Amino acid sequence: MMDVKDRSEDNQRELLEELRSHEKLTPKQRRAIEPQPMPEQPPEVRRHNIQEVPLGLSATAAMIEAYRCIDCKKAPCVSGCPVGIDIPGFIRRIQKGDFKGAIQVIRETNCLPAVTGRVCPQEVQCQAKCTVGKVHKDVSMAVSIGRLERFVADWERDNKQFEKPETAPSTGKRVAVVGSGPAGLTVAGDLVRLGHGVTVFEAFHKPGGVLVYGIPEFRLPKESIVQKEVDLLETLGVCFEMNVVIGQTITIDELLEEEGFDAVFVATGAGLPYFLGLPGEELIGVYSGNEYLTRANLMRGYGFPETDTPMVPSKNVAVFGGGNVAMDSARTALRLGAENVYLVYRRSREEMPARNEEIHHAEEEGVQFMLLNNPVRFHGSDEGRLKAVELLQMELGEADASGRRRPVPVEDSNFKVEIDTAIISIGNGPNPLVPATTPGLETSPKGNIIADRDSAKTSKRGVFAGGDIVLGAATVILAMGEGRRAARAIDEYLKTGKW
Repeated sequence: MMDVKDRSEDNQRELLEELRSHEKLTPKQRRAIEPQPMPEQPPEVRRHNIQEVPLGLSATAAMIEAYRCIDCKKAPCVSGCPVGIDIPGFIRRIQKGDFKGAIQVIRETNCLPAVTGRVCPQEVQCQAKCTVGKVHKDVSMAVSIGRLERFVADWERDNKQFEKPETAPSTGKRVAVVGSGPAGLTVAGDLVRLGHGVTVFEAFHKPGGVLVYGIPEFRLPKESIVQKEVDLLETLGVCFEMNVVIGQTITIDELLEEEGFDAVFVATGAGLPYFLGLPGEELIGVYSGNEYLTRANLMRGYGFPETDTPMVPSKNVAVFGGGNVAMDSARTALRLGAENVYLVYRRSREEMPARNEEIHHAEEEGVQFMLLNNPVRFHGSDEGRLKAVELLQMELGEADASGRRRPVPVEDSNFKVEIDTAIISIGNGPNPLVPATTPGLETSPKGNIIADRDSAKTSKRGVFAGGDIVLGAATVILAMGEGRRAARAIDEYLKTGKW
């Protein structure tokens, strides 16, 4: 068999024909195939635009990547997928060039494949369990499941191959879904296919929840990806009601008692930003990550003045945090024209919770990492505008409850950095509005709705909950997994009336 390493685009097709010429490839031969690289915009180009950074695999590259799967009998990758996609099943079809069959397999369990193929942390889920990666003792050598999922989802959209799945006869039952993020969209898609009427209520003017307000365009295009997935749900019969704030416009009790809904699923997410609690945090120029990204993404602030949302020009920006929201905020600030973007994190790079891919992209684009530093005070002008942040150097001590080494202050190491914008991206809490306006709905001390993990049932009859409002801030795919379990439980409740 020919050497299959370091293949260029010019001879990918030749390699594919070589692979196809073998009646049956052994696992060893499959493991010898190098992972297919994802083409990307160059860093010096992409930092000046909002277009998607990864460009997607070609059909040839996708089929070669599919040949890397050794089709394990136990399929450990499936156990790593929160929604239980038949991963070997869809990869086998890609290998054969049956892209339509591949997307049909995925859509049996995942209603948002173009989304999850882009933003899912596959490296700690399905790909972490991939046998190929384990044999190589390197998760980066695992089969690129997420990239293959993205490929077939994009192929379906680009070739207009979506087929409306069969739906059960109408049951006459109606379900209200509060929130149109990943958990809400998943519940809506599953329940409408089971024959129930579904109405999704969204507080913003566009559906998608965190998919549209929290994730930048360069990671997840809104019109071509998120809106298209919503459009597909509408073709199945899901109704979307925008600009409806449940708990203010109308309450949960009114949905059940006056509007005639038989059940309610609450998926309002974790949209309450946490702040540092430092002196000067009230200064003009200090944002939460949520507000900054919402202005830039949902309200299209990156297009000002062509759009109506002003974004104050920033020269020197400091982002505080080490997660994906911090990376998104820093990379967005670059695209909005900042000359210097500092990412301030009190631990080292190894302790950062963000995806390695996002950290790598941020570094490539010019984000300046100020690791082992912690803010202690913001300084402002006489007019109340942010001028600088005072930082304290840190060093790592013993591990804390999270398993990460605890940051310890270095005595007398304070110094200032001149900035005009600060973005606090240290996490979010549960949206408090629905619990505060729904008598009998129990919550945890942190404000999360208490719901059974298997059935999503809350303390209030007919009310189910899932996603970040229950889990706390988590990933898109975990929220979707919650939605799938909830849909099964809601269907059972509507059929039997048992609580």
